[in-house]
Amino acid sequence: MRKKLLSLIFLSLTACNDSPKSLTKLPNDAVVLAFGDSLTYGTGASKLKDYPNILAELTALEVINEGVPGEISSEGLKRLPALLDEYQPKLLILIHGGNDMLRKIPPEQTADNLNRMIEEAANRHIDVVMLGVPQPSLWTLTSADFYQRIAEDRDIPVDLNTLPDILGDNGLKSDMIHPNDAGYRLMADNIFKLLQKAGAL
Repeated sequence: MRKKLLSLIFLSLTACNDSPKSLTKLPNDAVVLAFGDSLTYGTGASKLKDYPNILAELTALEVINEGVPGEISSEGLKRLPALLDEYQPKLLILIHGGNDMLRKIPPEQTADNLNRMIEEAANRHIDVVMLGVPQPSLWTLTSADFYQRIAEDRDIPVDLNTLPDILGDNGLKSDMIHPNDAGYRLMADNIFKLLQKAGAL
């Protein structure tokens, strides 16, 4: 009986384990493509204080900032393939969909566009890490549900907490929807930790 109880406890702990999926270790000359909208571009940050610049310092890798403020996911889907071919990154950091929610674009469309972006990377053997963007709320901020579903379906690492935590803290924001310097620093730090846990660094 005691043995069965221990087995059940072990199984429950294993089921609750949310450790990130494994990524290929990045070589020293790897290019990382940071792709998204204003959260990637660095709206609200001082010069060179956007998260891709800070992540480049943390990793000693080339991190290319391809954030376009105001972009919706359908526009991002059109833009991404040429950038993947141009830069040939080893890793894509995908943060997209916030403007879709602000414009009330159906979540199914956003999810489909994100899935297709990930497919574009997968077809080129490029690893993907994704951050969830919180849906607008008067109460507690949480990442939109589709981010977790996509990550599970695609078997990719995802951070669902960093952006909700930052945008729920006035001390980390420059306005209602963008981090300040401290917020972008926290973004970079948490992405760095995620990449370490997943084996990319």
